[in-house]
Amino acid sequence: MFIPARRTAGRGGQPRTFTVYFNLEKAPAKGNCVVVLDLADTQGNNPPRLRIELNGKAIERRTQAGSGSDACVFGAHDQGKESLVEATFSADNLKTGDNILSITNLSGSWALYDSLQMKAPKGTKLAKASLPALQMGAPEAPPLFVERDGQSWRAVRVPVRRFGEPVDAELRAEGGPVVQVRLEKGLQTVEALAPDTEQPVEVAVEMTAEGTTLRGTASMVPARKWTVYLMHHTHLDIGYTHLQSEVEEMQWHHIDKALELIEQTKDYPPEARFKWLPEGLWAVDSYLKRATPEKREAFLGAVRAGSIGLDALYGNQLTALCRPEELVELTGYARRLTRETGLAIDTAMISDVPGYTWGLIPVLAQSGVKYMSIGPNAGHRIGFTLKAWGDKPFYWVSPSGKEEVLCWMVGKAYSWFHSGKMTDGDRIASYLSELEQGGFPYDMVHVRYNIGGDNGPPDPGLPDVIRDWNARYAWPKLVMATPREAFSGFEAKYGAQVPRVTGDFTPYWEDGAASSARETAVNRDAAERLVQAQALWSILRPGPYPAADFEAAWREVILYDEHTWGAHNSISEPEVDFVKGQWAIKQAFALEADRRSRELLDRATASIRAEGDAVESLLVLNTSSWPRTGLVTLPGDWTGKNARVSGPDGKPVPSQALSSGELAFLASDVPAMGGAKYTVGNGNAPAFTPVQAAGNRIENALISVEIDPATGAISSLKAAGSDAELVDRTTHPGLNDYLYVAGRKPENPQRNGTPTITLKEKGPLVASLLIESDAPGCNRLTREVRLVAGLDHLELLDTLDKANVYEKEGVHLAFPFNVPGGTVRMDTPFAVVRPEADQMAG
Repeated sequence: MFIPARRTAGRGGQPRTFTVYFNLEKAPAKGNCVVVLDLADTQGNNPPRLRIELNGKAIERRTQAGSGSDACVFGAHDQGKESLVEATFSADNLKTGDNILSITNLSGSWALYDSLQMKAPKGTKLAKASLPALQMGAPEAPPLFVERDGQSWRAVRVPVRRFGEPVDAELRAEGGPVVQVRLEKGLQTVEALAPDTEQPVEVAVEMTAEGTTLRGTASMVPARKWTVYLMHHTHLDIGYTHLQSEVEEMQWHHIDKALELIEQTKDYPPEARFKWLPEGLWAVDSYLKRATPEKREAFLGAVRAGSIGLDALYGNQLTALCRPEELVELTGYARRLTRETGLAIDTAMISDVPGYTWGLIPVLAQSGVKYMSIGPNAGHRIGFTLKAWGDKPFYWVSPSGKEEVLCWMVGKAYSWFHSGKMTDGDRIASYLSELEQGGFPYDMVHVRYNIGGDNGPPDPGLPDVIRDWNARYAWPKLVMATPREAFSGFEAKYGAQVPRVTGDFTPYWEDGAASSARETAVNRDAAERLVQAQALWSILRPGPYPAADFEAAWREVILYDEHTWGAHNSISEPEVDFVKGQWAIKQAFALEADRRSRELLDRATASIRAEGDAVESLLVLNTSSWPRTGLVTLPGDWTGKNARVSGPDGKPVPSQALSSGELAFLASDVPAMGGAKYTVGNGNAPAFTPVQAAGNRIENALISVEIDPATGAISSLKAAGSDAELVDRTTHPGLNDYLYVAGRKPENPQRNGTPTITLKEKGPLVASLLIESDAPGCNRLTREVRLVAGLDHLELLDTLDKANVYEKEGVHLAFPFNVPGGTVRMDTPFAVVRPEADQMAG
């Protein structure tokens, strides 16, 4: 049996109550009775809190978190996580005769139970129930309007329980007509009609059957005539529920099914005609590449007709992992598809992910996107995302202030209907009551409709539900809509009232990318390499540009940074074949991005490369828009070769053979978007002010650094000519301090063991200290602190040889700076963000 979620969460919500009536021939005199609820599974992120009530005595129980999947709800009972809920009552609560046991979902989501038992003292004996043939519950007046004979009425809903055979009854609400109803055996809800009201009133309700009249009262408040836009979409999880290749095929099938349903419902009322949202364009891209000409035209025709909505993002991205150019590529396929087909793609959808980098807004706006529908996760690590922005539409203004996108975060998240399909509009009606009581200012609302869990399919029954609901009720009107239809309708009526908001919606989930740190680093390097290759192509080869090859490489980068990080069971079953197979494909995105980026970089520089291995001269290129000075490292073994590097003017420059054998030299003032030629010959490097390192101290002419011998953190950082200490040691031993959190509670982090500090690079150009230690969560922790002569910055190279830990954990590196009155600024894509000052609520 299924215990659904509370009808609505928060203020105005109505708990779900299930009641069992039973009769005892004789109540026990002493002892205890135990109510046992055997749960097959519960919702993983937000399991319900239940009230178990026996004859007025109530006990509350918080259920355990379930499997984290909806599979059990839809028949895969072996995938559930079983648990027991018990409530013990004194036998005094039982009575001879009629007894009532009720279970109420007070808060949280769903539960599924195998059995409900009561263990009573010996001698307790059941008898036949002697309840009245008819019971009437408390009437309600939800925001439902009915049109009858040209007159508008409010519907008054009356719950009725019939214990005997079916019977006819008369139902009437005060001021309304008599309604004839047929009462079937069991629990049901019937409706009376009452005049609408402009102020709160109490409406008397009477029901007469078999010569008996039952009475009740409904509290009626003024109601709006709502329009509810239902946006029916899959949730595009590229690999979470199935292997990525299987997900792609599933999504192709969903599109084919959607096209069938569009054709089948073309003669339905406009609000009930089927519409489908693939959510991202990943599956659309491959669908169109493989489609026959007929299927391709059918798909594009459905888009032109507004039956399929295309949204500009390629997938549900972890946007804070993206460098600026990658953000631009998120809408690259949408822009190309628009050029090829003439289709306007002016909306974006993002689901599950809580938080989005501010630089996404100028990218969307400059890609032609006016609207963004946001459907975050319902509760897993989302902070105050939904509380701050759920059903509070706003114009999100870009960092420059020149662009804006109208955004709406749906208050019920993207997964509201994961617990079951919509069979009528009752859940919507309850939600509208909650919105009205909560001060929601509009008479339009957006609702995401996604069934069957992640990568869920189209619902063939939804058009009939909407058609039948709208035929029964004049308001609220349910509309199956694309985001463009929902947003444009809302903006036309309320756009002038919508607030404008600036700031970074700092994301929550991007830290998970560190769970695959090596591949994440490979992917980030590939993205940077692609940017360099694109710049070098324009500098060195301004002729034909291999756009398709760059697009294919960026696609791999994007797919690695897409939000699906591991399979649904990667934590609970990390070694099963499905989890490993899913990860192999995810990993391959980063590795392929690496391969393609290297190939493109080689092609970009092919025209200036010399043949053979001997190096006599080299061109140092600067793809930035300002002159740069920095360290250049040449591969190979230069140890003992007495190599000297000369600059463009023929004069020798500072150089040094590193401990790795590589040759490092200082390239100074390399011109913007240009290059400088350096030659390599025999001879000594010129004299210059060297960098020095000894013991736990390292310094050049500009910076001095000391290492804490107990922890390996940087205990002192000073600029030359200043006594100001830049390290705050009041709460931490220094900068780059290692902290490990086992589990989710950060109150007592663990530190690394006592380090050994050795000299790695001895100068004169490059000097570094190597700090090695044991560390919780790692097989080994290595930190290198490096200074270059003549450069005013310190380089930190941290290497974590990570232990294979399957439990929740966190690795942190603390940087407690001593800058009184200082302002922290984060360099994010297309924006500079000051924490707190430039961050949105949530």
